[in-house]
Amino acid sequence: MESTDVAKIAIKMAISTRAEEAELKKTFRDMNVKVCAVDFGGNLIDSIEKIIERSLVAAKREGVIKENVHVLEGALIGATREALSQVLQKAVGFNVGGKIGIARYGEHISVAMFFAIGFLSFNEVVIGLGHRTLPRSEGEI
Repeated sequence: MESTDVAKIAIKMAISTRAEEAELKKTFRDMNVKVCAVDFGGNLIDSIEKIIERSLVAAKREGVIKENVHVLEGALIGATREALSQVLQKAVGFNVGGKIGIARYGEHISVAMFFAIGFLSFNEVVIGLGHRTLPRSEGEI
């Protein structure tokens, strides 16, 4: 499985409904891909720290990364920040809501964020994507 495949899986997790998410988790885990997803929302600038924190907590809770392994935590935070940076210019000053999808397979970890950016009765829709490379197994860290 290539990095692009892992990125596609993260995007699928980010755009899934709750019902679809449960099915996707089973499908991807059967393929040995570790996945998770988590919702977020609020004023973007005020929510940046919360978004990163939610990604980290969800990834640990669902077993995508191990607890207290700084290399894994740093890679996840870096990929999350990269995904955020891709949408910041469009969303600064607005309320956002959406879902974060995270996928990991082998040495690849991807974070996808599906955003709805609210302004009055209009919504802009955007996706941010970040990727990092890890050691092949946690035993190598």
